[in-house]
Amino acid sequence: MLEVRNLSIAFKTSAGLKPAVRGIDFTINPGEILGLVGESGSGKTITSLGVMGLLPPNAVVTAGEVLVDGVDMLKLSPAELRKLRGRHVAMIFQDPMASLDPIFTCGDQIVEAILLHENISKTQARRKALELLEKVHIPDPARTMRSYPHELSGGQCQRVMIAMAVSCKPRIIIADEPTTALDVTVQKQVLDLLRGLNQEVGAAILLITHDLGVIYEVADRVVVMYAGEKMEEATTQDLFTNPKSDYAKALIDSMPALGSKHGRLPVIERDDAGNVRSVRPEPRIRPAQAGPVPDSAGRVPLLELRELCKSYWVKPSPLSTPVEMRAVDKVSFAIAPRTTLGLVGESGCGKTTLSRAVIRLSNPDSGQILFKGKDIAKLSESEMLPFRREIAMVFQNPYGSLNPRQTVSDLVAAPMIIVGEGDSGERGRRVAHLLDAVGLPRSAASKYPHEFSGGQRQRIAVARALALKPSLVICDEAVSALDVSVQAQVLNLLKDLQVEFDLTYLFISHDLSVVEHVSDTVAVMQKGRIVEYGPADGIFAAPKDPYTRMLLDAVPTIGVERAERGAL
Repeated sequence: MLEVRNLSIAFKTSAGLKPAVRGIDFTINPGEILGLVGESGSGKTITSLGVMGLLPPNAVVTAGEVLVDGVDMLKLSPAELRKLRGRHVAMIFQDPMASLDPIFTCGDQIVEAILLHENISKTQARRKALELLEKVHIPDPARTMRSYPHELSGGQCQRVMIAMAVSCKPRIIIADEPTTALDVTVQKQVLDLLRGLNQEVGAAILLITHDLGVIYEVADRVVVMYAGEKMEEATTQDLFTNPKSDYAKALIDSMPALGSKHGRLPVIERDDAGNVRSVRPEPRIRPAQAGPVPDSAGRVPLLELRELCKSYWVKPSPLSTPVEMRAVDKVSFAIAPRTTLGLVGESGCGKTTLSRAVIRLSNPDSGQILFKGKDIAKLSESEMLPFRREIAMVFQNPYGSLNPRQTVSDLVAAPMIIVGEGDSGERGRRVAHLLDAVGLPRSAASKYPHEFSGGQRQRIAVARALALKPSLVICDEAVSALDVSVQAQVLNLLKDLQVEFDLTYLFISHDLSVVEHVSDTVAVMQKGRIVEYGPADGIFAAPKDPYTRMLLDAVPTIGVERAERGAL
């Protein structure tokens, strides 16, 4: 159904054409799901945009063919391409909130897609749109038809995008990172939905992702890309049991898996010739060198929450009476010094609201937040200042949390300037030390955030969080949008820094394999409440609450294949 032959794409620069994709070949047969995997920058999305004829103005196809049912898409006019898109080839984009128009309702956007390609009335199109929303299992489809994108969750917006993509029963669906940053349960629902549509309408699917668990779950065959080139193509089973290329082996090894907890995650290492291999790096500082871990038995926890509550008042509809939504409902747990508590749960369960309350970016309604034995829940802004030095936060999106108009030096030094710590010379030395600590060259200090990769930007965010020598660091989905190889580097870094700087972590994530890898204790949150809490090993080995078991069951696992080939 789709055949890509020797596709090469380059970007126009002042120095000439810069290759982004070189000689990519693959085919997709009717009813097949082909996975396209690789790190950020490997050329996955540019390849898909080239197939769709949606390349940015500064990109050009320098060679190759893209055949859909024997017709070369690259030779079609814009008008001819518009006729093919939607009916023959459809695309599900990575960020539904950015892809859906914020000023139109979701129903209107699906109806527009139908009317563009089918000769039916608007009433019939609205009826079909409602049926599509029912098919993608959106709760209350009628309300969703009237809702704007910002009124829906990320998973619901993704389902709206899928409904639009399949509205005209295309023969080929390109899904670009359709499950990135979704909870494991929502991810499983979206993957089940794609498989169901694949079987129902017989569409071929090109699934682009950096999540190898997703690929293992749904793909029939896999193409592995690196630096714009195809490294390997194999069936899914063959790839995970016997990868041929060093890069594929290293990529699989970098992924944490449930039930295979190790002290360090393997990372991808590249030599000057561009060759890659998987290595398990040694810790920079041994625990024995940093001193013994304090015995938490009988000691005051660094952070303890007691019956913490936070509510919001929301209107179900414009004319209805506001009702109370309990985002955090009588939450209690404790974190011992120099340990990590993993907080897991689905989107909307209250994880981020809880973290904002702990750092006092929002005020709790009731309950206690005991930090080093002192209740900070009711302190005024001025009274909180000494505690703000000891609690820091690393946010999910480093590009969104770093000011693009400031240099790295300014960003890392900003907390010190705000509290008036040290002179410019002392701050400069502290910035240099922190850049060394997070594995960035000192030359990075004069650069801007856009000059770094996603993993490097997250290192900058970590350096800024450590500027005031905090005791507690809250990591709110700090690795959720990173490639598995970069994720492994950041997780190893966090472990090193915990030993080096005597840190305690509240680690918030929806990725249970990551939480198992980093956590000493785990708290499972559902609808504002903690439903299970205890040592990480016990919870992952024998979960007691049905909700915890459901979360674990939803995690794609590739541990068997890795064990078979002795990767770990």
